[in-house]
This record gives sequence, structure tokens and C-alpha cells, in this order.
Amino acid sequence: MSDEAVKATTGKTWPEWFAILDNAGAANMNHQEIAKYLRTNQGLSPWWQQMVTVNYELARGRRERHQKMSGYEINVSRTIKVPVARLFKSVASEKIRFTWLPEDGLTLRNTTPNKTIRLNWTDGKSTIEFSFYPKTDDKTQVVVTHRKLRDAKASAKMKAYWSEALDRLRELQN
Repeated sequence: MSDEAVKATTGKTWPEWFAILDNAGAANMNHQEIAKYLRTNQGLSPWWQQMVTVNYELARGRRERHQKMSGYEINVSRTIKVPVARLFKSVASEKIRFTWLPEDGLTLRNTTPNKTIRLNWTDGKSTIEFSFYPKTDDKTQVVVTHRKLRDAKASAKMKAYWSEALDRLRELQN
């Protein structure tokens, strides 16, 4: 997010926020303490508390790209020219899913028809969520979120993996 966009909403640029946090001793605070400071002392909304805290941590080398509190997380999306119900079925049906995602050992956690599918990944530690967003009657965006990855290297590998998998899913729909 640009300095102009941050300033338009919060009244301060990224360097100004970082200086405020440095002066407040944020270098010695954990994530929750920084967010609390931004709420209590700077009056930021919950969304902006997280945005400023995460960007501060990134800028100060305390967090890497894709890193979350529970590990690393990546997102990959594609918009595919099919109705949401058909795309949902292509992920929800184990038989169909295996044609474009040939992974043994996935376990289903839960589903909300035509909205989300949550699975445990084959490593038994990380999780996957497919989210479905109808764009028109015959076009749907699917977003894969892979959570609890162990490090930045695994995140980069899985981002490429899911990009290729979603390309295969799109080809299957043609």
C-alpha cells in the first residue's frame, strides 16, 4: 500500500508510523503489544492496527513476506469461466479433484456449499481453504489459501504449486 493511500486514511505515511512506533519502543514489543499501542494511543481501527503492525514488522526485519502468527500463508487465485456450482464440485468431489490435484492424504475438514472447502494438507500440519466467489452466472473466482507453512522457502514452493494446480483446474473446465 502506498504512502499516499496510508496517509489519506490514517493521516500518516509509512515512515511516520514507523518513527512513531520506534519512539514508543515497539522494537521491544511483540505483535499484540504493538497493535494494542496503536489502538490505545493512536486510535487506529482493528484493521489498521494490524496493517501498521505487520508493515512495521516487515520493515524492521521482524517478519518475512507471507509470515503470519501461526506460520507462513500464501494465496493463489484464478477466475474460471464456469458457474460456481460446477467449480465447487470440481474441488469438492475427490474423484474429480484427483484429476487436477493428484495428492493422496488430503482430509476434508468442512465445506459450505458453493462457498468454501477446507482440507488438511498431506503433511498433517498445514491447511488449505478454497473460497469461491461468483463473478457472473458463468464465471467464478477460486482462491486457495495454504496456511501454517513452515518457512519462506516452503511458501514460495507452494505458491508455484498452487498456481500450476489452478491452471490444471481451469484447463479441466474447458
